Amino acid sequence: MKYCFLYPGQGAQFPGMGKDLYDHSPEAKELFGAATAAAGFDVADLIFSGSEDDLKATDRSQVAITTVNLAARRVLLIRGIESAGAAGFSLGEYAALVDSGILTESDALQLVTQRGQIMERVSRSLDSDGGSAGMAAVIGLAPDAVLACLKDAGVTEAYPANLNSPVQTVLSGTASGLEQASEALKACGARRVIILKVSGPFHSPLMQAAKVDFAKELARVEFSNPQKPVYSNVKGSAIESGEEARGLCADQLVAPVRWVDEESSILADGYDHLLEVGPGEVLGGLWKSFTKGRDDVTLECSPAGTLEQISAIA
Repeated sequence: MKYCFLYPGQGAQFPGMGKDLYDHSPEAKELFGAATAAAGFDVADLIFSGSEDDLKATDRSQVAITTVNLAARRVLLIRGIESAGAAGFSLGEYAALVDSGILTESDALQLVTQRGQIMERVSRSLDSDGGSAGMAAVIGLAPDAVLACLKDAGVTEAYPANLNSPVQTVLSGTASGLEQASEALKACGARRVIILKVSGPFHSPLMQAAKVDFAKELARVEFSNPQKPVYSNVKGSAIESGEEARGLCADQLVAPVRWVDEESSILADGYDHLLEVGPGEVLGGLWKSFTKGRDDVTLECSPAGTLEQISAIA
């Protein structure tokens, strides 16, 4: 079976995620220990005893989600289920870089810890009395329509950040920017505009200062060439080299996530099945949206973030 592993990013987290893996797999438990060493706080305690708000904080959520993603991957590997390719949504791309051999688990955990701290600091500098900078999902409008609506309405400080599906675009912005965008987009026909469980305006020009700081951390880490296809959020296609991956990790902070383009690349590369390796089923939902009405597509995506889900894989 030719699998492509898909790894979720921020917004997929929830208290208690990965506990079944931690309790039943010594290899997964070992990874939680490595994450704690990298993060400087007890990652298992945060996930299993912390609140939803605790997990929402970017300086903590990034290492927590990456830990669960990589723990689920370890359990799959122990059961003889390996990937032939990998992709990750936003933060999830770091688990995909591990999967492809570009990064080690240790380096990935260090990087996402630093990435989270830098992004949290820059995000909080963009807050105001009107609220926190963040992200919002726009439902019911095509990405081109979203961009045109924002331009026509003269909205500033809100940018398309995640191109998730033909009818879902996520915006990043300041509190006032997202408020202006919401009003304009509803007037343009959007069904809903939903504030997301993230604490910053990621994948937008507002994160330029974070890109500069994070590039210094990326320069200290070895990036090997990929041993299997791994798909880039920034390009929407496969990463060619370790050095390219390093640059793309910096660019990813300010560039949109071209998930629909990635899905097209994955579909073209002839996988037999997709597995969502980590918490939640967000990416499976986006895949269904991507393939809706396409009778020529039989490729399916199954969840593989819990012990029960992994055990059900034939």
